[in-house]
Amino acid sequence: MNETVISFGKDFLAGGISAAISKTAVAPIERIKLLLQVQHASKQITVDKQYKGIMDCVVRIPKEQGFLSFWRGNLANVIRYFPTQALNFAFKDKYKQIFLDGVDKKQFWRYFAGNLASGGAAGATSLCFVYPLDFARTRLAADVGKAGAGREFNGLGDCLKKIYKADGLKGLYQGFSVSVQGIIIYRASYFGVYDTAKGMLPDPKNASILVSWAIAQSVTAVAGLTSYPFDTVRRRMMMQSGRKGGNCKLLNTCQCCVFSNAIHNIELHLVRTIQLRQRYDLFSMCFAGDIMYTGTIDCWKKIARDEGGKAFFKGAWSNVLRGMGGAFVLVLYDELKKVL
Repeated sequence: MNETVISFGKDFLAGGISAAISKTAVAPIERIKLLLQVQHASKQITVDKQYKGIMDCVVRIPKEQGFLSFWRGNLANVIRYFPTQALNFAFKDKYKQIFLDGVDKKQFWRYFAGNLASGGAAGATSLCFVYPLDFARTRLAADVGKAGAGREFNGLGDCLKKIYKADGLKGLYQGFSVSVQGIIIYRASYFGVYDTAKGMLPDPKNASILVSWAIAQSVTAVAGLTSYPFDTVRRRMMMQSGRKGGNCKLLNTCQCCVFSNAIHNIELHLVRTIQLRQRYDLFSMCFAGDIMYTGTIDCWKKIARDEGGKAFFKGAWSNVLRGMGGAFVLVLYDELKKVL
């Protein structure tokens, strides 16, 4: 029993430390990726101010929000990622005992399927515990306001508090179902293919760090692209929390509402049909626009219809660059386990 606890603790510590270091290093790329993914669903980013690509983000973010804003949401990400990655690695080994018990590495397909199952189960299990933190990380990274009143959220605690107050616990788990689907696909490849590839090496325990990194890099790139559409949809759904259908929350700042209110004040005694219709259309734009997606399926449909299939992969290239950090996590984890 003591050996089991010690082994679990080592897995938890090694995974958490390696994750915290790597995520902080690639935080600027992570934020760029998130902004490109969710800007179409953001209330703060109007059409004329949307980012055109990675380089546009690199230039505009420090100019408009300050250089340190590249790390906006990173604290929440580190807090989230520590238990997430640590639990993933720890549970992965426990699930491997369940799915791979008695399976020989020479039985390629059974060994591969077992690794896929253990990786997917580990990812889905840990997601249940840390999803609110992942949600908060996304919303904080998507906050493009300047310091002070321009910010939608003042920090991790403020984000969780406001969303919980507006939508309850359900709001903190917006997009959870599609996240589970995506995480199973991603983790199945992330862990399954990596372990299978290393298992095919003559002496995997003594493999050079360069070989391990090359394998890990390939795995994270493939896994990331495969599951990326699911990630885009889930983050778009996260942007829905805090919004209310049939009630414009931007009544004092939304141009449509301000203009409509102006019309109302000026035309108190004018009841011409065309004028009323124009005013109604302006209000309708505000009210309908507050809720973009009625559900996950609706989100899939509207992104495909309004933005095209490529929209599911917005920010994918920056995600590949970010994947270098994920590859580093896998390699660093193995190296830390040798030391601990």
